[in-house]
Amino acid sequence: DPAALGLIGLAVAALVLGAVDLQLVSSVPSKSLMIPWILFFGATAQLIAGALEFKRNNIFGATVFSVYAMTMYSIALTLVINNSSALNPGNLEQYAYGLVGVLLFSLIATVASLMTNKALFAILIAVDLAVGLLIPHYLFEMSAQPAGVFLLLTSVLSFYAAAAIIFNTMAGKTVLP
Repeated sequence: DPAALGLIGLAVAALVLGAVDLQLVSSVPSKSLMIPWILFFGATAQLIAGALEFKRNNIFGATVFSVYAMTMYSIALTLVINNSSALNPGNLEQYAYGLVGVLLFSLIATVASLMTNKALFAILIAVDLAVGLLIPHYLFEMSAQPAGVFLLLTSVLSFYAAAAIIFNTMAGKTVLP
């Protein structure tokens, strides 16, 4: 099941992003060391999972993983631009409006997830809250710590859901609900 790969990618990226937002790690001198984790786990793992879900005709999984992969690529490129000495940093208000678009999609996915399982619904609620709290952070310079809490929750829930898929598939029965 490719969802396990996509969920682990989301879990690791959310853990790294949440740790920075909660100031568990220093973002000084820059946030550039987050970029590989966002690119490989957050973006590429979810893009692969999305492509494999398309092959399985799972429009929900394919769309959600693919859109979140594009979001992670956008986050990584934003970090590259804003941490580059060769490029002029952009106005992060533009980034906030990109997050508004992601939030609108995420809300649609959250409603659709009601037709899947409780774990995916919980993950998407946590993502919605994290993204929703990042928007005022970038628009009005509010603290990113509340978003960090929901990013860490996203990580924990995503690791759980991935573990459930792996364990249940390996056991041939429900080990983790």
